[in-house]
Amino acid sequence: MPNSPSDTPRRVTLRRKGPLLVEGPVEVELEDGSVVSCDRFRVALCTCRRSRRYPWCDTSHRDRA
Repeated sequence: MPNSPSDTPRRVTLRRKGPLLVEGPVEVELEDGSVVSCDRFRVALCTCRRSRRYPWCDTSHRDRA
């Protein structure tokens, strides 16, 4: 993804008991160095690590919230 001063900043929305919402498309670098991408207009990133689709949120946090 380009990263120049003319690029529009991405908006990130923090939720107290939910996913991290990022205006897409996005690329996410995981701890092991692998990169996953999504071209959706808004992406929900898991912050509780309960998701079976990690790093994407699958609403698993709702079971124990």
